[in-house]
Amino acid sequence: MNRNPLNELGWQPFFEQQVSELEFDSCFVARVCAHHGSHVILMTVDGEIQVASSLLEVEKQEFSTVAGGDWFLLDPKDHRAQRRLDRKTELARKAAGEKVKPQLIAANVDAVFVVTSCNQDFNLSRIERYLALILDSGVTPVVVLTKADLHDDPVGLSQLAQSLRPGLIVETLDARDPEQVKTLEPWCGVGSSVALLGSSGVGKSTLTNSMGDFKIETQGIETQGIETQGIRSGDDKGRHTTTARSMHRLSAGGWLIDNPGIRELQLPACEEGVAELFDDIIEFGHQCKFRDCSHIGDDGCAIAAAVESGEIDQRRFVNYQKLQAEQAHNAATLAERRAKFRKFGRDCKKIMEDKKTRKYGR
Repeated sequence: MNRNPLNELGWQPFFEQQVSELEFDSCFVARVCAHHGSHVILMTVDGEIQVASSLLEVEKQEFSTVAGGDWFLLDPKDHRAQRRLDRKTELARKAAGEKVKPQLIAANVDAVFVVTSCNQDFNLSRIERYLALILDSGVTPVVVLTKADLHDDPVGLSQLAQSLRPGLIVETLDARDPEQVKTLEPWCGVGSSVALLGSSGVGKSTLTNSMGDFKIETQGIETQGIETQGIRSGDDKGRHTTTARSMHRLSAGGWLIDNPGIRELQLPACEEGVAELFDDIIEFGHQCKFRDCSHIGDDGCAIAAAVESGEIDQRRFVNYQKLQAEQAHNAATLAERRAKFRKFGRDCKKIMEDKKTRKYGR
C-alpha cells in the first residue's frame, strides 16, 4: 500500500476533500512551518521552501491571518498562493490591548499540550484558561506536568489538575528523559499535529528536544535540538527561549508547533469553551430558584448552596465568574465595534448621497 507523501506533513482526509484533481495537477501543496515577517517557510513533499509573505495574501487577507500549520495551494511557477485550505481547527488568543482582536497561535492541530511545571508556576486557574481556549477550538487538551522533582507531592498536583474536568488527561514526566516523554506518543504519530502552550521556563523547549529528532543551524553552527534556558532563582519565573512559532518534526512521525511562553493568557470570545469546562457549575445554575439568579447571594441559589456544601470548589467558582465577566466584556466590545462599523457605513452612504444631490440636484 503506497502512502501519500503528504501524510508525512500532517495531511488528512479533511484537507484532501477540499482539493480537486485539476488543482492537484496545476498546483502543489505546502504547509506553513514558520513565518518571520517578510518571509514564510513552508514544507512540501520535496523539502522546505521560502517565499515572500506577500505571496500568501489571498482573498484580500492580510499576512497576519496566516498561522503555523496552515495549508496552501501554490502556483509552481512563482510560488504564489492560489488559496488557503479551510482549517480543521484554529487556536487563537486575545491580542494584547483593549480591542477584542484574536491573535492566531496555530492552525490544524489535533491536540494541545498544556505544559506547566511542579513549582510556583502551577496554577489551577491559569490551567483552566488554557483549557477553555482549547475546548472552544475543538482540540484535545493534554496537561503535561514537568519538573516533578521540584515538588514534594507531584502525584497530588496531578490529581488536582485532573479534577478540573472529567476525563482530562494529565501526564507527569521529566521533560529531559525521552523514555518518559514517550507517554505522549499516542498524540504524535504520522499525520498528527500538536501544539505546546505554557509559561516561559516550564520546560517546553526541553520537551520539544526530547520529543523531536531534528537539527537547527545558528550562525552557521549546526546543533541538535533547540536552545533551552533555566528559570530565574527566587521566583521560579522562566526566561523566554522560543521567540517565534515554528514547527518541528517529532520522532513518532507527527509535527509539533512550539510557541513563545505566555505570561498572561487573555481569552478571545470563547463562550462555548468556558461553558464546556464549567458545565457542572452551569448545571447547578439551572436548579436556582430564580432564572435571573446572579449567584452572589440571591435567595434559593443552587450554586451558592453547592459551594457551601463543598460540591463546587470555591476557587473554581470564582474563576468561572471571572471568565464569564471577561466573555461578557468581549461581547460588549465586539457589539460596540460592530455598531461603530455600521454607523461608519451609514455615514459614508449619506456623504455619497449628498454629493450626488449637489452634483445632479436630486
